[in-house]
Amino acid sequence: MTFSIRVTVRGYELDTQGHVNGAVYHQYGDHARWECLRAAGVSIDDLKSTGAGPVTLENTIRYHRELRDGDEVEVTCAFEWGTGKTYRIRQEFRLADGGLAAELTGVGGLLDLQARRLLDDPQDRWRALAHTPAVLGL
Repeated sequence: MTFSIRVTVRGYELDTQGHVNGAVYHQYGDHARWECLRAAGVSIDDLKSTGAGPVTLENTIRYHRELRDGDEVEVTCAFEWGTGKTYRIRQEFRLADGGLAAELTGVGGLLDLQARRLLDDPQDRWRALAHTPAVLGL
């Protein structure tokens, strides 16, 4: 399942060339991931009560078209589960005309906040927290 959310580019997010600053793509991606978790029924309070927190281990952005002031962009979020302590999140940034502006691929995990180590089986932990696990691809 692929979750998506719309974001409107704001003037203060632009760089000197008049397009979205590279760091802002990461912020858009973070926002979409948190909204995806919310749509799945995962609350921050419930997550914190387990003693775990999500961590980003790697992010790679590939740019295709620029985003400019006032553009509406759809940011998707699709979790990909495998085995081990990590998972992938694939995100696309699409303009209103459907054109692909950027792709963000990330690797994440769940951190034990006491031991400061990645937890085993993150998909099982997310599934247990989510009221609608299908939103997370579970």
